[in-house]
Amino acid sequence: MDAPTPRTPDGKPDLSGNWIRSRGEGAFAAPELSGLIRNQAAAAQPPPPPADPSSPPIAAFWEIGANVPGGLPLTPWAAELKTQRMALKDKENPDANCLPMGLTQFHMHGQPRTIMQNSSVIAIMYEANYGLRYIYIDGRRLPPQGSVQPFWYGYSVGRWEGDTLVVETNNLRGAETGPYDGWLDVRGSPYTDQANFIERIRRPTYGKLEIDITLDDAKAYTKPFTIRVNQQISPDDEIIEFICNENQQFRRRVKLD
Repeated sequence: MDAPTPRTPDGKPDLSGNWIRSRGEGAFAAPELSGLIRNQAAAAQPPPPPADPSSPPIAAFWEIGANVPGGLPLTPWAAELKTQRMALKDKENPDANCLPMGLTQFHMHGQPRTIMQNSSVIAIMYEANYGLRYIYIDGRRLPPQGSVQPFWYGYSVGRWEGDTLVVETNNLRGAETGPYDGWLDVRGSPYTDQANFIERIRRPTYGKLEIDITLDDAKAYTKPFTIRVNQQISPDDEIIEFICNENQQFRRRVKLD
């Protein structure tokens, strides 16, 4: 796992591989789940990897800002929307409805993903909800906000700064688009259609990805904030089909209203 970083023929770090969220990272005991798991000991997470003192706060899948000192800097509009989403018991969370998730939900998800990279594009194939994302690294510029059709995963353009891939994403389907849009986490921390994400992705060793995610979204947050997601290589795994749209029974079988 600590072998040197693999590189492409042009000398850039090669991010290709099968990856999973680092085991035990980002654990968060959501109060609303208390008592729903019969065997708490069996459900316990493995211990997280040693903390990096220089790391931004670690993102938690259920509540992305759980480790952010003071919590997320929500605007009143965003705080009210999040309260409304939680009051509905998060039933409009896109993950629970077989819909494309937000970038951060995909990064934090426990199901694996496969990254494929060449000199012009990076493709990320997520097992969860069968997500597919493209990051263009061919030198093109990020399109101005509103100049292209809003995408579930936004429009992503990357560039290399040394061994760090810097990815900027805009033109997203934000929370204004619909109830299933603009979710950072399970609890519904929102982002808007004006959001700008910057990801700084590093592969310091063969077995580790470090992903620092900064969100700048003035309607939803009073200031930009940054969180980290670590992923580990899983060379013996392969992603499988994940089709939950057909005969989806979640709403029918689980009473949330």
